[in-house]
Amino acid sequence: MAVEPLSNELHLELVESCRGPVYPCDNNSFRDYATIFNGNVQTKAKAVVCPLDAQDVSNLTRIVMFCAKHNLSPSVKAGGYGTAGWAIGGDIIVDLSKIIEVDIEPPLPDGSYTSLHDVASANSKGKTAVDLSRASTGKRRREEDANLRRYDQASQAVASLLSGPTLAELERTDSSSSDGPPPANRRKLDIDSSATTNSMDVTIDSSIALASRTISSESEQSQSSENSENTSRSRSNVSESSTIATTPSPVPFPNVRLPPNVPGPAKSRPSPLSSETPFGFLDNPTNFTPPPPPSVVQAAYNPHAMMHSWGSGSATIFGAHGASNAQTDGPSQAEAIYPHAYVTFGAGMRQKEIDTFTAKHKLEARYITGQGDGIPYHVPFAAHPVGSSIMLLGGFGFLSRLHGLSIDNLVEVEVVLADGRIVIVNENEHPDLWWALRGAGTTFGIATRYKAKAFPVPVVFAGNLIYRFNKATAPSLIKHFRDCVKGAPRELYANVLLTAGPQGKDSLVVVQMCYVGPREKGQEYLSAISSWTGERCLMNEVDEKSFLHQQDSVAQVLRGKAGRQWFIRSALISSLPDDIVNDTVLQFADTPVGCTWLFELAGGAVADYTDTCLPKSQREAAFTIAALHQWEMDIDDDRCVDSAEEWIAGTLKPVHVGGPYPSFLGRHEPPERVQASFGSNWDRLAEIKQMYDPKNLLKNTFWPLNSEGEKVDPRSHEPPTPEFIGEKFHDRPDKFLDED
Repeated sequence: MAVEPLSNELHLELVESCRGPVYPCDNNSFRDYATIFNGNVQTKAKAVVCPLDAQDVSNLTRIVMFCAKHNLSPSVKAGGYGTAGWAIGGDIIVDLSKIIEVDIEPPLPDGSYTSLHDVASANSKGKTAVDLSRASTGKRRREEDANLRRYDQASQAVASLLSGPTLAELERTDSSSSDGPPPANRRKLDIDSSATTNSMDVTIDSSIALASRTISSESEQSQSSENSENTSRSRSNVSESSTIATTPSPVPFPNVRLPPNVPGPAKSRPSPLSSETPFGFLDNPTNFTPPPPPSVVQAAYNPHAMMHSWGSGSATIFGAHGASNAQTDGPSQAEAIYPHAYVTFGAGMRQKEIDTFTAKHKLEARYITGQGDGIPYHVPFAAHPVGSSIMLLGGFGFLSRLHGLSIDNLVEVEVVLADGRIVIVNENEHPDLWWALRGAGTTFGIATRYKAKAFPVPVVFAGNLIYRFNKATAPSLIKHFRDCVKGAPRELYANVLLTAGPQGKDSLVVVQMCYVGPREKGQEYLSAISSWTGERCLMNEVDEKSFLHQQDSVAQVLRGKAGRQWFIRSALISSLPDDIVNDTVLQFADTPVGCTWLFELAGGAVADYTDTCLPKSQREAAFTIAALHQWEMDIDDDRCVDSAEEWIAGTLKPVHVGGPYPSFLGRHEPPERVQASFGSNWDRLAEIKQMYDPKNLLKNTFWPLNSEGEKVDPRSHEPPTPEFIGEKFHDRPDKFLDED
């Protein structure tokens, strides 16, 4: 697609408008900044401009006014994780990757914070400038992106399973252990022999020699041979199968109580990693020893009292048979001084960068025993690492049931409006905009700096239970999970993922849990979930770990790769009835390689907040659901799109609660579905849009209306699809664009 570049005069005017670099579309660095995670989009932008701070993004003669003056459409790119393509859909891409400041501070004595009014932005007068070597070329940005998308730190054991030999090859080494027919979702893939070897000590099925499996040096390596000439697999013959025989009685959480100081059954309890601490990859030294054996007694965790056992156990150790108590120099026990902290960060920071910063820059604590260097605090972000705009669009993650969505923990934001004004928005300043920004912020202005709450998270008891997907038994597992998590405490995050492939691998069912606290508190929930016996558990690696590691766990299982085609659909649902579970499994059995379906337990603190544009009905949903589909650029398989639409808009429709969280809105979303995300709040939201952006200058977002308030084809504010891609993205099938 040929793009007409800016004239020399306009290019010069744009260069003079800001201190950051400007890359016209014919510059070699343009592609580095005009590329997003989804390869299914093709930018038509004429230039990329990279401002260094808010003063660069606006003024009467600067970027926003430049676009308005010359009838050019701006689009805003932060982390580059979006799949709909809005970030690169404009004539001028405003790339915020140079606004990379981050800091953490405890609350002031009265509980308040230092306002952004009083904090100079990076690169402004009085502040140390950001290293401009990052601004000089896109090469470093690409390298940083690649490093951020390495997810094997979440669990080396899971990395081994996902990158090792196929299950069929392993079964041939011990065929006697088979307890059922093989699933119909097996893929073919050459084994990657380039990976390195590492041994793990985790609870796994005895017939699968995971200890000798190879481990990928990064998550994307596990996908290295997916570019096979096989562009699609044959459809499975789906048959009706009863799950009664394989469905155990569920074990509800309230009825599961372990005796004091007695670990759970060995089958449910993973051994810790034998020679490494989950905190070891942080560069600064720590005082913490590797995780002790499961016989170590954990200190009590009370999140409301802010008492935390920092490390992997208390100083009291019981012998293997509980014969004696011995006092040792165990990890310190610390109490958080502050119930929360405040993190200030620029719009160019990605979630993983912020998490890494706050994990390293701990805040002081009161030590009950021993001593240490503090407790890490974390902002409630999404469960999959994303960019900073998650603070404006929702953000459901591992801390959300305990502390609310990302938008609920935003306390202040610096925004450049469509008329060029720079404003600080909070609950006292611009209250109508404050209400609208938290949920729909990207369509109201360009956010350049954020201040958000962060909470003490010294340790989590978290990890994966991995099973082979079998359409005869998968419904039983999902129902068991559903029944187990009823009434779960706010400290518990839990999900189920159905993931297809990659080629050469069996499809998997992955149950993930994250209890915000130590092992002794989380073990009872692990025991409940792992009590299902309908299929062998291939791996149970749930253990204490740092929250920083846990933040990569969903991404590790998803195995997402930049540059592939992506299609996402999502929904919020009120319940998960048996018939929908059964239909879901049968549909998933016929999905192509690269499809992942996600069920997340919702609720908890999410429903406590009512002062944002997300309606209470959505906040009270029982589960968040997502179809996350990725496939190679040379594959043209209608099922990659159709299966997501049919499941979300069809099978799940009877239990829909409005539309999805705005952070899950994807490519070619029908206007009705976008409006449903805001439910009864839509009319007020549209009025505020008219107040702050009456000409719809910021149209390259999910906003489904034009400046006259009329619904528009979603592709009018999305970049096009490369012409060689199949017709699915060029035509307009009514079944995809007009359904509620």
